[in-house]
Amino acid sequence: MKSCVGEENWVDSRTVYIGHKEPPAGTEAYIQQRFPDNRIVSSKYTFWNFIPKNMFEQFRRVANFYFLIIFLVQLIIDTPTSPVTSGLPLFFVITVTAIKQGYEDWLRHKADNSVNQCPVHVVQHGKVVRKQSRKLRVGDVVLVKEDETFPCDLILLSSSRDDGTCFVTTASLDGESSHKTYYAVQDTKAYNTEKEVDSIHATIECEQPQPDLYKFVGRISIYMDNEPVARPLGSENLLLRGATLKNTEYIYAVAIYTGMETKMALNYQSKSQKRSAVEKSMNAYLVVYLCILIGKAFINTVLKYVWQADPNRDEPWYNERTETERQRHIVIRAFTDFLAFMVLFNYIIPVSMYVTVEMQKFLGSYFIMWDDEMFDEELGERAVVNTSDLNEELGQVEYVFTDKTGTLTENNMEFIECCVDGHVYCRVTQCWLSTQEHEELFFRALCLCHTVQVKEEETVDGIKHGIHQGKSTSFYISSSPDEVALVEGMKRLGFTYLRLKDSHMEILNREDEIERFELLEVLTFDSVRRRMSVIVRANTGELYLFCKGADSSIFPRVISGKVEQVRAREGLRTLCVAYRPLSSEQYQQVCHLLSEAKLALQDRDKRLAEAYDLIETDLILLGATAVEDRLQEKAADTIESLHKAGMKVWVLTGDKMETAAATCYASKLFRRNTQILELTTKRTEEQSLHDVLFDLSRTVLRHDKSLKKCDFTDFGLIIDGATLSAVMRPGQEDSNSGNYKEIFLEICRNCSAVLCCRMAPLQKAQIVKLIKASKEHPITLAIGDGANDVSMILEAHVGIGIMGKEGRQAVRNSDYAIPKFKHLKKMLLVHGHYYYIRISELVQYFFYKNVCFIFPQFLYQFFCGFSQQPLYDTAYLTLYNISFTSLPILLYSLIEQHINMDILKKDPSLYRDIAKNSLLRWPIFIYWTILGVYDAIVMFFGAYFLFDNTTFTSNGQMFGNWTFGTLVFTVLVFTVTFKLALDTHYWTWINHFVIWGSLIFFVVFSLLWGGIIWPFLNYQRMYYVFMQMLSSGPAWLSIILLITAGLLPDVVKKVIWRALWPTTTERIQVGTHTHIIEDYGSAKTTAAVFVFWKNYCKTKDRWVLL
Repeated sequence: MKSCVGEENWVDSRTVYIGHKEPPAGTEAYIQQRFPDNRIVSSKYTFWNFIPKNMFEQFRRVANFYFLIIFLVQLIIDTPTSPVTSGLPLFFVITVTAIKQGYEDWLRHKADNSVNQCPVHVVQHGKVVRKQSRKLRVGDVVLVKEDETFPCDLILLSSSRDDGTCFVTTASLDGESSHKTYYAVQDTKAYNTEKEVDSIHATIECEQPQPDLYKFVGRISIYMDNEPVARPLGSENLLLRGATLKNTEYIYAVAIYTGMETKMALNYQSKSQKRSAVEKSMNAYLVVYLCILIGKAFINTVLKYVWQADPNRDEPWYNERTETERQRHIVIRAFTDFLAFMVLFNYIIPVSMYVTVEMQKFLGSYFIMWDDEMFDEELGERAVVNTSDLNEELGQVEYVFTDKTGTLTENNMEFIECCVDGHVYCRVTQCWLSTQEHEELFFRALCLCHTVQVKEEETVDGIKHGIHQGKSTSFYISSSPDEVALVEGMKRLGFTYLRLKDSHMEILNREDEIERFELLEVLTFDSVRRRMSVIVRANTGELYLFCKGADSSIFPRVISGKVEQVRAREGLRTLCVAYRPLSSEQYQQVCHLLSEAKLALQDRDKRLAEAYDLIETDLILLGATAVEDRLQEKAADTIESLHKAGMKVWVLTGDKMETAAATCYASKLFRRNTQILELTTKRTEEQSLHDVLFDLSRTVLRHDKSLKKCDFTDFGLIIDGATLSAVMRPGQEDSNSGNYKEIFLEICRNCSAVLCCRMAPLQKAQIVKLIKASKEHPITLAIGDGANDVSMILEAHVGIGIMGKEGRQAVRNSDYAIPKFKHLKKMLLVHGHYYYIRISELVQYFFYKNVCFIFPQFLYQFFCGFSQQPLYDTAYLTLYNISFTSLPILLYSLIEQHINMDILKKDPSLYRDIAKNSLLRWPIFIYWTILGVYDAIVMFFGAYFLFDNTTFTSNGQMFGNWTFGTLVFTVLVFTVTFKLALDTHYWTWINHFVIWGSLIFFVVFSLLWGGIIWPFLNYQRMYYVFMQMLSSGPAWLSIILLITAGLLPDVVKKVIWRALWPTTTERIQVGTHTHIIEDYGSAKTTAAVFVFWKNYCKTKDRWVLL
């Protein structure tokens, strides 16, 4: 605690007065500081800023802002169409979106309130009072009871345990569910009642809030007889918000960081509006169409004045101008005409597309929530959609960043086997080959060399834990899940650890005899030594040092034993066990070394490490154990499917490297043939970071260049948090260091899997941000189950929370939540695939049908003297996108299944067909636009040449311009609807009802609109127009011919493309249809067909993938 000596090394500090008591007069100045309350805010809006903030975000969309301008223009100047045609759809879009986003944020407010209003116990005037969590203040003394969560960041003052320690789980913070030990301030640990705690007179000086979970620097000054006694404070004294008190009846602690200043809150990323790749493509297309629109309006404006250069055309006798119009400047008239043309052609920008997209996303999200395959019976939970704006992004994921503990694994270490002198004993072993001295010693060593505690309790979290069946229920807890797994494994093999009582450890051996060992010293585990030891005295008086640790830390200290017999198995974590008998003289030397190190005030940790190093020598190897952090069901299968789908999976965890690597092997993230590249602190201590990075870079690039000459090598990278910090920090000392980030990214690109261990929450977010910002700009997904995963969940394009054992912070801040990791497979490969296919067709189809709709209007201006005369009636202009063509594409975008979902799950490679926004690329967009222009030309000029025949009707009557427009509009509605029908692969009765029903609605509406004289209209130009058109035989023939001519090129193009350059998806579609047709041929009756289909759906496994 060097930095506690003075404040010279501190950037800034705060002073906290315990119990809000002023320091004694003459000691130090009392400076009252203002701190935030304990309120947590994860919501985005407030009641007051919802409307302006939401409006600002919505009008950032190109289409919304454009239609606002058009609406204002229609209000200001005289335009060919009514302001209602633009204002009503815009108002509908804004309102629907605001309601949806407001509802989602209200749910976040509701979740925040449940946390902020949670009751906490505060000591005031010697009594315990209840407060709401949000009212907690810095300096309050808090009483926390067992299994309660800490409401803010606290300094431990005292606990119910005599030694002033307490046990805490920090699973929701760093992903580790093991029990950790924290220590009370030495001078206050004896204060165990409210009155005693209230009598404490002290101040705390500490650093200002910062997000590092593992760092804390401070000191406490306790006033005794008005003289302050200073004691250092470190991370071992700091209890973090979100952690849970375990195996300790109660504690008293003082609040030092509250609300959004707690370390948990500082590790949250600020919320930002996430936008999908599809939405970005839509905005880009809208800009293009806006340029086309401006070009059209400009061309028509210029041609209008060219046309009106002749005075007879400029001011004909039947349309003379007023004196005011004559005096208006030509520039103003030209600008007004330009705006009028903009309004006339503005329907090329499909504002209704945004309404349809919002409805599609909102309604489509229910398919995830209703999916029975994503329902977990154990938890009783279904998948949850918190943000429906990103549904299609699930089909575009390229990188998956996953937490380990509780996400890939069940947070449940399990003993698998042990090896003693070459003999392997599994967890189910019931008999013994022989009783050997080393075997007995090995099992006793594992029962003694640990920090496990035994807790008597009936149930914990609803689950019963027992050691002896039929007896009082007890269970083990420890700072390491490995230790619990090993002690439970030994119990199954005949040696049961009972308890630690009066410094004596009790063991029940195979003969049901209780053995007692006096615990003399514990040499605690640390990540540098990677081992721990205990010194015990047996009843016979013999002294033993038992040591266990990673093989790399034990083997160099072993002088005898069958080292070559100890093997590590893939996916299992191996710990070696060794011992050393001690004489009384040796024990005295050990005690002397340890006491000297423990009494040191300077460099205590360093001196203890040196003492441990001297003591843990000359060991005799007993054997090894293998434990497994059991994977979640189908976790390995899910990761394998994600790999086949072309996604790169990264594991980001706060856990140790050995444990995390073992999980990666078990989950098949790393395989046997994977060449592991290490970028860790251990390696950078041996070489400079610069050299390590360039060595790794040369390795992967050399392999990349020689791929064709040699077999494929699979690379996996392991990096730890400290090295990542060095990589992310720009090199300043060495000008030749180059850009480490770029080198690191290049290495990662050539690795099929990456493991990042010992990651702080913000580092997880930094990794995600680094990949997001790389030159490929890949779509990222982050998945986790704890509060330590919230930052990366918010940073990634798509964030998914797991409903695990580590609280609901991740679920509350995620875009989607699923019960188990295995459900990610269906969410991406099926739901994501479908969502992307559907919305891609929706976007392209909307632009296509609006080009078909408005391009004839553009052509019509060449035949009406550029007079801004509408080709279509106002009712048709308003209802085309709202009623006549909206429902079929909305339904298509909700239920279309181009391939059966079982095939999508069995063949993950189909996901590659839609990767990198492949269906919304510019060539496809241009094709749809050209197709729309072609259909518009066919409709307009086809009708024009047919109209050129003056005997178009049977009685020789000529048609007018409204009949011409109605004919074009009729062909238009039928063509775009049939186009969608041709693109539909999954037909149900709903499709038939909506597609044919929308056409029938159009016909019925046209008959009513033109068949009745409507009294509220100031014109009757459409009266009898539609009936007159349908009474003409040539009109019927032209409708059929023009629809056929419009659809034929697209059909021919698809047939040729599928025959010559079919995609994997199209091959499967052909194979599927072939099977259906073959089996259908044997079904002679309707009943037979029904029976066939029913059986067929049950035996989808026999579908052949071409």
